[in-house]
Amino acid sequence: MEDMRFKLLIIIGIVLGGFVIVGIRAVSYHAPRPEAVRQNPSAFDAQAKPFDRQLQKIQSAIERSPADPNGYNMLSAAYLKKARETGDFGFNARAEAALNRSFELNSSADNYDAIRLKAMLLLAYHRFGEALEAARLAQEIQPQDPQNYGAITDALVELGDYPGAFKAAQAMMDIKPGTSSYSRVSYLRELQGDTQGAIESMRAAAEAAGDPETAAWCRVHLGDLLINSGKAAAADRELDNALYIFPDYYLALAGKARARLAAGDADSAIKFYKQAQERVPLPEFAIALGDLYAQRGLSEEAKRQYDLVEFIEQAGTTESRAYSRNIALFWADHDIKLDEALTIAKREREVRSDIFTSDTLAWCLFKKGQLTEAKTAMDEALRLGTQDARLFYHAGMIEQALGNRRNAIKHLQLALKINPSFDILQAEVARQTLRAITTGTLARTTNERIKEER
Repeated sequence: MEDMRFKLLIIIGIVLGGFVIVGIRAVSYHAPRPEAVRQNPSAFDAQAKPFDRQLQKIQSAIERSPADPNGYNMLSAAYLKKARETGDFGFNARAEAALNRSFELNSSADNYDAIRLKAMLLLAYHRFGEALEAARLAQEIQPQDPQNYGAITDALVELGDYPGAFKAAQAMMDIKPGTSSYSRVSYLRELQGDTQGAIESMRAAAEAAGDPETAAWCRVHLGDLLINSGKAAAADRELDNALYIFPDYYLALAGKARARLAAGDADSAIKFYKQAQERVPLPEFAIALGDLYAQRGLSEEAKRQYDLVEFIEQAGTTESRAYSRNIALFWADHDIKLDEALTIAKREREVRSDIFTSDTLAWCLFKKGQLTEAKTAMDEALRLGTQDARLFYHAGMIEQALGNRRNAIKHLQLALKINPSFDILQAEVARQTLRAITTGTLARTTNERIKEER
């Protein structure tokens, strides 16, 4: 029994918040140089098999002790981890089924691991208010468990309670510094506009990571931070390291595409996005490929990718709510289904008050010509001083439409300074709009055009 519980704690440590804390010590992964990747491309070919072996061991444990909820907790934790590794939300449904069985066997506070896992499952389903309740219940039972503070941080960030999130993250750091806490501190620093601090914290998180997927995840996010700092070559190296540590990782392949775009290499970007899409067909990959094809005038290829985005949206399940903002932004960017996009954005804003949901709402309102409301939502999105090119682009376009020339120029210039390749098509719109404003060729504001059309 004790052996099973020890294994469970390790698995939950891997799953909670998507990061690794093994309880005894963190194992660092020092990724090799990119040339080592070419020399040893199959270094981790056996990674698929360990999950199968782990699953067999867990199932054997359940068969030996069918009335023990710990076996089902282990199974739920393993499925949650697999869902993140593969991007297959179907594993979350399996995790939920195992967790429900655990609660059937023991619904009391004694089944602490199940309560803690419930918070993580609810976060995966984007049910942030419920996740916060579950995480706080777990915290009451085990106030010195740092992972509970991680779950609380994640939920509060999505709910827009940033002071509460900062406090929870600090409590997590005070109890146990490690990958989980460093990565959260990195994100919070990024939100506050401290990009260099975010890079340092994410690098610490990567060095402390204790399993390949977590180490690769950290390096992918480190790569994005480096891209937004104008360091595309350094980002490329981090992403090569991620792919060596965890081969064919779909998030790392997409990261490579973004890095190649930042370097001006659209051909390689297409190649990496296609590889990522072959592994996990996410809307963001189809949108990027569609935009790249549209940029080249390949309308049929672009349409196929855009149709895929629509298919994913129409075939969506409960879990696909994770894509709601992507879909709303996609429609708004491409000036299609604007009513539906605004409906989605408003619905998301009812349950989430984070800056990126406010940004999505602002952009959809802007596209519908509701400029005063768009400005209010955009001010909310900018309230932390986050150095995000897309945020400033949206802000600049809204200011331009309102006739606020100086603010429009400031925001658009800042967007292109932070990341000139922040979006395949919208970055060019930003450049054209900025050029038109500064040369005086933008004779009428969008607001004036809307009034004339009415």
